[in-house]
Amino acid sequence: FLPVCGCLGMEGREEGFQNLLGQVVKTLVDETKTAGEYTARWDGRDNSGREVASGVYIYRLETTHFSAMSKMLLLK
Repeated sequence: FLPVCGCLGMEGREEGFQNLLGQVVKTLVDETKTAGEYTARWDGRDNSGREVASGVYIYRLETTHFSAMSKMLLLK
C-alpha cells in the first residue's frame, strides 16, 4: 500500500532484489505512482532474463517517506 503519491523504487544499487553479495539481480519498479495498492511479481529471472539460482535474496522497497528491506527465500 502506497499511502501518498511519490516515487516508488525497487531497483538500483540500494533498492530491488540483490543476492547476498549485494549485487543487483532484478529491477521490478522504478517510477512515480499515485497513492494506492500495487502488486509487483518477480519471476525468478535477473535483469538479463536468465533464471537465478535457488537461495536467499534481499529486497528493498523505498519511497520518499518510507523504506523497508527484508530477506526472501527462492525455492525451485
